[in-house]
Amino acid sequence: MVQTAVAEPGVRGDEGGFTLLAPEGTSYRVDITDGVFAPENPLLAGYCEGRQVVAFLGPTVDRLYGQQLRCYLNTWLRPGSWSVVRLPGGEEHKTMASVEEICAQAKAAGLDRRGVMLAVGGGVTCDLVGFAAAIYCRGVRYIKVNTTLVGQVDVGVGVKTGVNALGTKNMLGAYHPAYASINDPAFLETLPGRQIRCGLGEIAKMAIIKDARLFRAMEEHPGVLRRPCPEPSWLSDSDGVRRGLENYVLRTAMALMLEELCPNLREHDLARLVDFGHTFGPVIETASDYRIAHGESVAIDMALSTQLARELGLIGSGDCERITRLIVDLGLPVHDPQTCTPELMNRALRASWERRGRRLHLVVPDGIGSAVFVDDLEDIPAAALTSALESLAALQNPLAASH
Repeated sequence: MVQTAVAEPGVRGDEGGFTLLAPEGTSYRVDITDGVFAPENPLLAGYCEGRQVVAFLGPTVDRLYGQQLRCYLNTWLRPGSWSVVRLPGGEEHKTMASVEEICAQAKAAGLDRRGVMLAVGGGVTCDLVGFAAAIYCRGVRYIKVNTTLVGQVDVGVGVKTGVNALGTKNMLGAYHPAYASINDPAFLETLPGRQIRCGLGEIAKMAIIKDARLFRAMEEHPGVLRRPCPEPSWLSDSDGVRRGLENYVLRTAMALMLEELCPNLREHDLARLVDFGHTFGPVIETASDYRIAHGESVAIDMALSTQLARELGLIGSGDCERITRLIVDLGLPVHDPQTCTPELMNRALRASWERRGRRLHLVVPDGIGSAVFVDDLEDIPAAALTSALESLAALQNPLAASH
């Protein structure tokens, strides 16, 4: 009898992207391609072949890429097998009402259990369409074409979907791996500066907690992905081939996120390093009525968590200053006077403690490229939180200038 080799769980990278196989059996692919909507590129068409497709995209993406998408689908798919729906944009539309509308549009288009919902856009669009796909007919395939930097390095490589509800960010959702997730770096060329900065915040998150080499690259070149940057002389891949700083930053951020998610894909263990920046951040974002963007709330959270680590004696002043300086140099805020109050930040700590099974699991760096957990509310004295907030308030705050 011939035995078929069983792949070992883990993340495997190749020139075209990454493949993840989780220990519990879930497998999915994150592709990296150039010109995803170019008529000669068969990648997206291969995932859609023989299926009914309903594509969803926001107004900005429709304006920039809608015609290319329609021409591509018309070139590769049979007539009558696809349609395109324009969704309203913005975090305020990340609601159950929007999910219901997506499902209604899919039903009107005749989407069956073998069909595909195609999300083209950033985190809001992909979260909405992913959640709709998870519940439509009890689950259908969906494809993500990630057009933002946050989407490519964060939302696009994970399996979570969701909407804001009950006054809480991402309160309702599902784990629903995409049938395909496609990243085209060319999309980043049309992003406004604020969206690039927000994405750099998510990349900095992974560097701070997991990769001192990536941190050093961003520290030396905080303008990466915003303007041409020379590749550091010390940076090369293991085979000695130089592939460019931008490529290194993007691929390393994706790989780090996938590797961290893989063994705990559905969050059975609620102590997760990738929650760095996501304890205070969701409350800051919601309390600001989304005046503060997601990447900006992550940046403020990272700065506050790092200052708390210094107050608690978990990180030295030098490394604390380097982390805070990187966040500022990336053009991101480290404090917001309207939301960063001791009362609201204490509320954020308690909300995380309740959500994470009565354990805080606050991620704080204990060095560059390393982090630990603070697990109990009692481990964070009120005086330490107040002192950390005051230290950040005293720094120059780039939030207003970043808008």
